[in-house]
Formats: sequence, C-alpha cells, structure tokens
Amino acid sequence: MGRAEVGVFGGSGFYRLLDDVELVEVDTPYGKPSDRIALGMIEGRSVAFLPRHGVQHTLPPAAINYRANLWAMRALGVTRVIAPTAVGSLQPAVKPGHFVVCDQFVDRTWGRADTFYPDGPRVAHVSAAEPYCPVLRDLAIRTGRALGLDVHETGTVVVIQGPRFSTRAESRWFAAMGWQVVNMTQYPEVILARELELCYVNVSLITDYDAGLAADPAVEPVSVAEVERFFAASNERVRELILGLIPQLPGDRDCPCGTAMKGAVIGG
Repeated sequence: MGRAEVGVFGGSGFYRLLDDVELVEVDTPYGKPSDRIALGMIEGRSVAFLPRHGVQHTLPPAAINYRANLWAMRALGVTRVIAPTAVGSLQPAVKPGHFVVCDQFVDRTWGRADTFYPDGPRVAHVSAAEPYCPVLRDLAIRTGRALGLDVHETGTVVVIQGPRFSTRAESRWFAAMGWQVVNMTQYPEVILARELELCYVNVSLITDYDAGLAADPAVEPVSVAEVERFFAASNERVRELILGLIPQLPGDRDCPCGTAMKGAVIGG
C-alpha cells in the first residue's frame, strides 16, 4: 500500500508513539495484527506504529500473531523496523535504566509460528548468524550516545516462552552462559523480519534484574507491576531515542539485510 517506510513495534508499557496519527486496519493472509496500526510522520519520514501486545496489553507473548504483524508492516511499505522492548538484566553491569542494542539471540520458545513457509511448497533457510541489521544497530548506538543514554553496544537476548518469568535457577543458568538480557518477544519477530527482507533493530530497555542477583539478595525478582512502572517512567527516553533515530535512517536498501534472503527460499 506504500503508506509508511519505517515500522515501530511497541512493547510492554509502550503503547503510543505519536499523537497526530491515522489508525488503519490491515488484513493479512495470516490473520489480524495485534491491533490497528497508527500512521504518522516524523521529520518527513512516514512511520507505522503497532503495539505488539495490543494497545490494552491483551496478548501474552506466545499468542502474538508475529507473522500478521510483520506482514502488515511490509504491506504498508515498511522496509526498516525499530523494535524497542522491555527486558530483564542477567548481568550486574547491565543496570535498570540502561539500553542494550542486541546483536544476538538465543531461542528458548516453542510452538510459535516462526516462518512464512510452514507447509511448503517453498522452504526458507534463513541465515541467522547476524540476525540484527548492522546499519540500524550502529545508528541506534550513536543516537543513544548522543542523547546521553547508557547504551551497551552488544548483547545476547535469551527469549523465553512466557508469560511466566524465570525461576532463580533458570536466571542463574542464563547469566552463567554469559547472556546479557532476557525477553519474551524477540523470537520469532526478528527472524520473520529477515524472511521478509526487512532491516530490523532491537533496542532493549532494562527494567529489572530478572529473578534477582545471586550476589545481592536485596535485589527483588521482577514483577509485572515493576516492569510497567519502570517502562512508563522511561517512556520519554525510549520515544526520544526513536524520534532521534528515524530521521537518520538511510533511504536506500544498500544493506546486508536486503540481500540476506537471496537464494534462501527454495522449492515451489
């Protein structure tokens, strides 16, 4: 439809990006997206915003229709996706209030529709060695630093099924593996973006220390109320980062993400 060039997903606590918007419904071959999509402009760039849990946060992570969400974005003309998320930290140095621009993920989910070709006649063998767009990652890091934010340039997110949070044993395991943050929605969202040849960047806001810190018993395990409270208090910083990033996005598709699927779809 050519209505937008940049897509933004909203995570827990982040349900609105702009005030002056047009709300549209998009039908897809995979069903309805999480909610209506808000179309607006940021410094001459057309933007589509979609809260992945729904504007009332009615969808748990495993029930999100990730395929419909990504397909709707591409149907609107989106070529670049910015995906802020609320995450828990697994490492003491990655503190609440910090941002992590993830470069790797570990998938611990199950049963989620994670390809647009589940039944043939084609098969998509997606390269996931570098799942996040290096161009967008570099821009996000530089934009965050220019805004004075505490930004970690790399990080591995372990994606759990949810909706429950980790046990202490799981959290200690994840931390011992050297992973930085834990989340429930990065998979399959990032891989579905790759199948559609969309450049995708994740910007993770640290809201908590997951199941606490073994070295500091005073640090309480995460709760829903704490995540929502922290994200609501930090929304302006997340919005400021996105508003600063979008005007800098390159207008062409000269990016590794644009060629990642060449030769990856076979059969049919």
